[in-house]
Amino acid sequence: MRKTKKIIAIICVVAILSGALSTIGFAASTDVDYTITNPYANVDWSWDQYKADLHTHTTASDGDDTLKDMLEVNYDYGFDIYAVSDHGTTSYSWTYQEVIPAIQVFLGIKDGTRELVALEEGGGLTFDGDRYDVVTENGGDYYYQTYEDGTTGQYMLRVPYANEQNPTSLNNAHVNTWFVDYGHGVVGGTSDYETPIKAVDELGGLSVINHPGEYTNARDEEYTCDAYDESYSYYIDKFESLLLKYPSCIGIDINSKGDSRTRFDRKLWDIMLMDLAPQDRNVLVIATSDAHRVSAAYTGYTMMIMPENTVDNLYDCMSNGEFFAASKCLGNNEELNEIAMYLVENGDADAAAIGEDILARQAEDYNAKYEAPLDVEAPMINEIIVDDDADTIKLDVEDDLCIRWISNGKTIAYGDEIDLDDYSGEVGAYVRAEVFGEGGIVYTQAMLLDYEGAPEHEYKEDANDFGWLASIIPDTIVRFLASLSIFKYIWEAMMK
Repeated sequence: MRKTKKIIAIICVVAILSGALSTIGFAASTDVDYTITNPYANVDWSWDQYKADLHTHTTASDGDDTLKDMLEVNYDYGFDIYAVSDHGTTSYSWTYQEVIPAIQVFLGIKDGTRELVALEEGGGLTFDGDRYDVVTENGGDYYYQTYEDGTTGQYMLRVPYANEQNPTSLNNAHVNTWFVDYGHGVVGGTSDYETPIKAVDELGGLSVINHPGEYTNARDEEYTCDAYDESYSYYIDKFESLLLKYPSCIGIDINSKGDSRTRFDRKLWDIMLMDLAPQDRNVLVIATSDAHRVSAAYTGYTMMIMPENTVDNLYDCMSNGEFFAASKCLGNNEELNEIAMYLVENGDADAAAIGEDILARQAEDYNAKYEAPLDVEAPMINEIIVDDDADTIKLDVEDDLCIRWISNGKTIAYGDEIDLDDYSGEVGAYVRAEVFGEGGIVYTQAMLLDYEGAPEHEYKEDANDFGWLASIIPDTIVRFLASLSIFKYIWEAMMK
């Protein structure tokens, strides 16, 4: 059995590599007039990039650590933007947490109930004895620390109204929402993505589909070639329909919580891009820690490119796709093998050593992840230069070991620049880049491509979604129980 699995794994890797290497080594140049839709077109690259985690938890829902714990550890990691997206519990403030007794009880049955520690109004002391303060400026709440020498650290912005919707979903059909007040205390949500996405869209907020592999159960596949195959068409149609109907649903989470459950969700991203890019609908992606404890902080995150760290700028940045998804972890075996083999064959001594180490660990454990050292900086994309006349895209990057250009779900080129004319017949309706370094991986948003002969795709906007059938019984029971006042007394007893 183990030998059979290894043979299948080798076939998957060879298939990926043969597609990549054949295009890299034998691509023929053809003059095609490409129109490149660049989500970063309006970025001024002199702006700063702000490190953000858009999805985290505290003891107000099912987290192991308090709000104060989570804020302090992420501040120490250099985060500039932070969202507390507890299940069904909206983030209104860092100085007060209003818990929902029914949600606490439902989640507590599984995870237990823990102490709540918010920040003090007017400021206070960190666990290390430094001074912290919370101020409201530019329409947002900021947390900052002052050290013994009198210097002040970065101002960390609270993402307003963050909430992970569908708190009692039995199949983890989770949606993260921000910027508008919806979902506080709303229970249920089994299989029901549309209710929160539609409500937030109507209110003017933003949303994203969280960790799709957990809902689709693609996380249970062992090989990339099995994940999101034809048997997953219901889920893919469902997600695509939601993105077409609701522009404020910016896309999906493709790397979170250490990348075990999301390791195949880059494949889902490519499938959705192949279907939706011909309809001029980009699929934006985020990465998050989804941290429920301080030990999981600084795994997945985003880098927001903005003129100033304000709520309005953050909203625009997220709406336009002017950010990069990034992660310290990479859990897909085939992706890791492709990167590692490239580093061994094309990198310098240090890069080759990292590649050899990845391959050695993969040989010992097929499911071994790459986990970047927290004290090593991830690659930094300083600029993306798009020349629509020359049909080229170039990245100005530092701390990178490998840059892959991906279209139609496969690697078509390596290097800091791609000339699309060199890959005619290989590029589809989009191209995107992944930058790997010792300190992690960074994903650009996709660039949409239009040209004579570009792929076309007819898609029915309203997919047949029978997910509501799965929600009738469990959600009806949950909502009835949540309406009973007895939950308040049960929660109070659990807190004693």
